[in-house]
Amino acid sequence: MATARKAASTRTPARPRTRRTAAAPRAVPSLKTPLPGPKARRLLERDARFVSPSYTRNYPLVVARGRGLTIEDVDGNLFLDFTAGVAVTATGHCHPDVVRAIQEQAAELIHMAGTDFYYESQALLCERLSRLVPGPGDKKTFLSNSGTEAVECAFKLARYETRRPRTIAFLGGFHGRTMGSLSLTGSKSLQRKRFAPLLPDVTHVPYGDCYRCPYRLTYPSCNLHCVDVIEDEWFRRIVPPEEVAAIVVEPVQGEGGYVVPPPGWFERLRALADRHGILLVVDEVQAGIGRTGKFLAVEHWSVTPDVVCMAKGIASGLPLGATTARPGLMTWESGAHANTFGGNPLACRAALETLDLVERSLMRNARDVGAYLMAALRRMQAGIEMIGDVRGLGLMIGIDLVKSRDSRAFDTDRRNRAIQRAFEKGLLLLGCGPSTIRLAPALTVTRQEADTALSILDDVLREVQAGK
Repeated sequence: MATARKAASTRTPARPRTRRTAAAPRAVPSLKTPLPGPKARRLLERDARFVSPSYTRNYPLVVARGRGLTIEDVDGNLFLDFTAGVAVTATGHCHPDVVRAIQEQAAELIHMAGTDFYYESQALLCERLSRLVPGPGDKKTFLSNSGTEAVECAFKLARYETRRPRTIAFLGGFHGRTMGSLSLTGSKSLQRKRFAPLLPDVTHVPYGDCYRCPYRLTYPSCNLHCVDVIEDEWFRRIVPPEEVAAIVVEPVQGEGGYVVPPPGWFERLRALADRHGILLVVDEVQAGIGRTGKFLAVEHWSVTPDVVCMAKGIASGLPLGATTARPGLMTWESGAHANTFGGNPLACRAALETLDLVERSLMRNARDVGAYLMAALRRMQAGIEMIGDVRGLGLMIGIDLVKSRDSRAFDTDRRNRAIQRAFEKGLLLLGCGPSTIRLAPALTVTRQEADTALSILDDVLREVQAGK
């Protein structure tokens, strides 16, 4: 014991602990290395060896972590994220309330086959969606893992309930990449290339795009010819309307270029469907969950859909899709449609927390900051000739770049260069359509963050226009 005490007495006294001063938060964006940085380059090499080349990577961003609208890459560079993971992280990256809900649920139950057993969060979520989706009565919901699965469910449900084989979809529409939803997609031929034959009897018709009207007419003197022509031409010549199960439509086209249809278009489409007993299926995968300032984008018009497809922002980044049908429509028998992972407890808890946040304040913020961005972008448009159109609802905004305002010809090259240049300045953007820059930040975005993005955008667009 004495030896032990002696040995202990010869140890170097511990240094007194000093209180660390928290580092001041870095401004965002903040770039420390060339892009991509050294760690990112090593991971890009590994990705090239082992990951499918079919993914659509836009620039060499290797993400390490995210908080709010800030993304940090593996080299410590900070970026301002105006993509929200393609409109998925509605509440921002790693919102503390969502993280807490996921952690609590993970400690209790992660999985127990939601289509074979029962659990509370699934029933609570479906009840919540029944209240939030427009229309009277108790609506029923099928939960899946993604937007394309939500659309597949709606596609199958429409055929099952109507016993009709045909479907109407729209040019420019994007509904997913599985074989059923891909059959409805009319966005890019590359997405369909070498996958034929797809599902038969899907007819694609032009969308209500007033900026580039396919009929070279002008709203409102056109009297919404783009809807009437479905009955006057397609139904008369090609598609027997009594064989059409559903019209599948995005309230705002996402992948197609953030195209917003004109006033009255949806009401006319609803009336067309009603005349022929056709179901109106609204794909809210990208536009829904408060992004446009209303829970669903279709609520900007006086229309009640028969079926709604939701995903992306519904669970703040966890995989979840939802297909909600009006009362009396989802009557299929047990086993007609099912899903192993759909309605997973983690995803349901994250969704319930997300919906709390969206209803409490984020829908209102989407309206307010969205209007602020739109006004600023339209002022910017006046001074930058290649901005042909600025359009959108809430925080779903598209900046359409053109070769000239007279021709309205798509300028894909300058759009792509602008997105790359923005990345190099620390602003994360994505494109959509042939020549549109999409702004889809988290619904938590502040005016200060909007001002930062606008400043970078203004610099980028002027530089690209000048050929720099």
